[in-house]
Amino acid sequence: METRHFDYVVIGGGSAGYAAARTAKETFDNVAVIEDAEELGGLCILRGCMPSKTLIYSAEVLHLAQHGEKFGLKVENARADMKALHERKLVTIEDFSSYRREQLKSDRFHLIRDRAVFVDEKTVELKGSGERVTADYFMIATGSVVNTPDVAGLRETPHWTSDDVLDLDFLPESVIVLGGGIVACELAQFLNRVGTKVTQIQRSSIVLKETSPDAAEVVMKAFRDEGIDLHTDTSLESVAKEGEEYVVRFSENGESKEVRAAHLFNALGRKPNSAKLGLEKAGVETKKSGHIEVNDMQQTANPRIYAAGDVAGPFEIVHLAIMQGEVAAGHAAGKSVTPVDYDGKTAVVFTDPQIASAGISLAEAEDRGIAVVVADYPFDDHGKSILMEAKYGYVKTWADKASGKLIGAECVGKDAGELIHAMAVAITLGAKPADLLKVHWYHPTLSEIWSYPLEDLVDELGS
Repeated sequence: METRHFDYVVIGGGSAGYAAARTAKETFDNVAVIEDAEELGGLCILRGCMPSKTLIYSAEVLHLAQHGEKFGLKVENARADMKALHERKLVTIEDFSSYRREQLKSDRFHLIRDRAVFVDEKTVELKGSGERVTADYFMIATGSVVNTPDVAGLRETPHWTSDDVLDLDFLPESVIVLGGGIVACELAQFLNRVGTKVTQIQRSSIVLKETSPDAAEVVMKAFRDEGIDLHTDTSLESVAKEGEEYVVRFSENGESKEVRAAHLFNALGRKPNSAKLGLEKAGVETKKSGHIEVNDMQQTANPRIYAAGDVAGPFEIVHLAIMQGEVAAGHAAGKSVTPVDYDGKTAVVFTDPQIASAGISLAEAEDRGIAVVVADYPFDDHGKSILMEAKYGYVKTWADKASGKLIGAECVGKDAGELIHAMAVAITLGAKPADLLKVHWYHPTLSEIWSYPLEDLVDELGS
């Protein structure tokens, strides 16, 4: 059986894997990338960030057109052309995926299109060819896969995943969305806005548990105002297909309920793609969740094997996956590298209103025993958001009472994902609220809304 040896082997060609391969190539001569997906590019480009945000933005434009009377406009017969939406998405993501393909197929790397499984601590077997590959260092960046939890009938009932929703070229009449996480909420609102009757069922009392309860409440109100039939605090009992309809039975506040629709979308989360890698033979340990255990340099229990991105966690965020991949490859190369600083992380949910955060959350601050001062300000009392009819939400900032430095911020509202970066920069650089009040906050802009809670923080901190 043939065996090939490389200096550095990356398993997975997505954002974390490509970042690691690119960084490793700065030091190592012989770098290989093993990828078994039919298409090269990774989750973000092909079936995640880029296609979803392309479709979501189109749906936002349609939503504004359909509510043109709020702006003194008459836009007649505004509707979605699903085939055109689909085609625009394909063209858009091709721009990104073609670049990634070119990079992976370039002579910088040895690209191996096969599935790798560890057979010992320094060897993987390629399941297609039977060939074996050894390396001085391995990087595992296999991402995540759709989770199908144990709900009676769900596994046996054909259903959509996010891949299917992102690939639609027709308008579904009605859809039941199972789940209330980021993917579920973003795509439920997309479907609703293009004209589908949406019923969404969330098991916990709020959607978007990854965010704050205050933020989730704003989004839930917006969803219900837009006509989404949102059920929370439920217990799923069964899923079935009866004739041409999907039927979901569940209890809500102790009451048995049943909903029917033409389609069913399982959006009950994703799980790390770690189960079929033979990790136990490589001496790599995993958590109960399936995430690979790593240290702050992304090393696994086997110091020659690293992991990064969704398969390692702790967050499913692309820029963090890239940073992790760079740290891991740099460390393997013997460079002096700094671990990823999660205290400065940013996160965005692309619902409308959007939810964005920077720094550590109020809950995290409390867990660490950090005394904070907090201030907020609503969008419905702010000039630019009022004239834009963008009145949902608020901005909120908090500072460490002892040092006076900003340590966290949250924005729920129009273009929150853009607005949050003003606070992300401030938090990363260790700025105080008084420092930010030296900034020329232009009027009228959405960004100037930050100045109001900052003024309150200055008053409370005394400087």
